[in-house]
Amino acid sequence: MADLTHCAQRPSCWPAPAKLNLFLHITGRRADGYHELQTAFQFLDYGDCLEFEITGDGVIELSGGLPDVAPEQDLIVRAARRLAATTGCSRGARIRLDKRIPAGGGLGGGSSDAATTLVALNALWELGLGVDELAQLGLGLGADVPVFVRGFAAWAEGVGEKLTPLSGLDEPWYLVLCPAVSVSTAVVFSDPQLTRNAPRLKIRAFLSGAGSNCLQPVVVRRYPQVGEALAWLSRHRDARMTGSGACVFAAFAEREQAESVLHELPAPWTGFVARGCNRSPLIRKLEQQRR
Repeated sequence: MADLTHCAQRPSCWPAPAKLNLFLHITGRRADGYHELQTAFQFLDYGDCLEFEITGDGVIELSGGLPDVAPEQDLIVRAARRLAATTGCSRGARIRLDKRIPAGGGLGGGSSDAATTLVALNALWELGLGVDELAQLGLGLGADVPVFVRGFAAWAEGVGEKLTPLSGLDEPWYLVLCPAVSVSTAVVFSDPQLTRNAPRLKIRAFLSGAGSNCLQPVVVRRYPQVGEALAWLSRHRDARMTGSGACVFAAFAEREQAESVLHELPAPWTGFVARGCNRSPLIRKLEQQRR
């Protein structure tokens, strides 16, 4: 299993962990078009790795980004430039991305990369911004960025920015399947059949097993590959889609159980096994940096 340990052990490398939405309810729609939601975020000890080389020329360079995304539009570059502009920092950085989180998978790859950029450069540029300031900067880049900045498993409401720690969650081993399709979040949220009035949950009800992913029926209808992955994984454990898809997951008590099912995965499907984390590997890296 490829976890983020290798990244944490390299001084210049910072982890950008994936996340799971353990449930996702759309509870309403605001006048500005944004959806109100409830969800529970948990991190994975699996994700991207960003390597930073600090320069003095004020230039932000990125290598290893997604080939169909221009550097100026990449969330990593945008996060670095936003941080520099906000603080008046004149330093630069060469950033290399080792990309492992699949795009369009609902695992939060772009948001996590942006959050890691904010947290790492705040430390490496010695800017001294607090976590609240970084989270606010991140919110301007995407609704999921603050949860990655803060680094704790969380109950989220609003558009995803109102966070309450969920420190008591189990930390099982997850088997995550990655169907060979990239789901458009915008298309899913604009679908007329999307449930937008799901019942609001209390945290206690969620911890007792309540909740579902309201986006899942829409995605399964639009992207049959996701439905096929859910059906296959459901033969072994209760399976669910994360975020707006396409990735689906199931929890196992033991790593060996999850890996045994992974070995049965038919070609050409792909997947991985990772431990759930209530505390982000990014926060552990930040603490190492401060020592």
